[in-house]
Amino acid sequence: MKKFLGFVKKEFLHIFRDTRTLVILFGMPVAQILIFGYVINTDIKNAGIAFLDMSHDEISQKLSDKIISSGFFVKTEDLASYDDIDRTLKRGKTKAVVVFENNFGKKLTGEGRASVSIIADGSEPNTATLITNYTTAIINDFNMQVAAPAAGPAARVIPEVRMFYNPALKSYYMFVPGVITLILILICALMTSVTITREKEFGTMEALLVSPLKPLHIILGKVTPYFILSFINVLVILALSWIVFKIPIRGSLPLLLAATMLYIAMSLTLGILISTVSSSMQQAIFISLIGLMLPTILLSGFIIPIENMPVAYQWFSSIIPPRYFIVIIKNIMIKGAGFSYIWKETLVLTAMTVFFVIVSVRNFKTRLE
Repeated sequence: MKKFLGFVKKEFLHIFRDTRTLVILFGMPVAQILIFGYVINTDIKNAGIAFLDMSHDEISQKLSDKIISSGFFVKTEDLASYDDIDRTLKRGKTKAVVVFENNFGKKLTGEGRASVSIIADGSEPNTATLITNYTTAIINDFNMQVAAPAAGPAARVIPEVRMFYNPALKSYYMFVPGVITLILILICALMTSVTITREKEFGTMEALLVSPLKPLHIILGKVTPYFILSFINVLVILALSWIVFKIPIRGSLPLLLAATMLYIAMSLTLGILISTVSSSMQQAIFISLIGLMLPTILLSGFIIPIENMPVAYQWFSSIIPPRYFIVIIKNIMIKGAGFSYIWKETLVLTAMTVFFVIVSVRNFKTRLE
């Protein structure tokens, strides 16, 4: 028994001396409970909403104020015409538009009925459903507290719900772009990080050192096959999305493919950066999978709207590349948007790619020396 306890004590000492093991044992559970506890929130919070008021009367203003004062929505802008609805929804900040018909107040007081249209962004079905449900509940409460006392007990505001881009609210309109984003960054970053780390771990890096190739040439030679194979993978995924799920590509296909190639290049350079800070294949796999998969799923806007997150997580999500590509692929595929709606996200991904290349080449030189 004494020998057994001594052996157990030795194992404890090994564990406490290994920082990476302690991080896995204690750091990961703490990080996951904080991330899951704060990020996964299905309630609507600070959702962008715009108004198209064709009436401009006292009652329409009261209903607008009641929607905004509920605490669930943030007013993004006042629209001038129906033509502005598609434009503001494509920008992404506005999740729904509330439209008051002409003579809204007069119809409510005179005829006892008036219509309000709730036009939501159907590219995010879960969020669109919650927003329309919340807005409808606020309108029903308005009917009891304001409309009926002002215009008679039979007076009612009738909400009419419409969904842009995804009228049937099919869930795979949200999941397919998100899964494409997740698959690409995991495959590209994982494979490139492992392939370079394997060279160092197996001792074959010395053969590359004596070759006339420069570090940049070595890096490009490593990532080029994965770039081509990943692009073919994208073509297969897009074809399956159209054949199996009937998801159309409403925007420009060349623009979508160009943005996808940029994202693949960024993911590959990120994998190279991971390889330069990893000493073994196991470490590279751990960083690639754990360090990229959870943030991509939870903090990129793939499933949980970013505006629902605490401010600290919103700031943290701004450094996660998938956040920007999800906006790009949804805008092009689902909304049919052009480059003018995605240039900011494209610029961010380009800057990240350049940054990863510069840091990777510097670290690679250092490790070679």
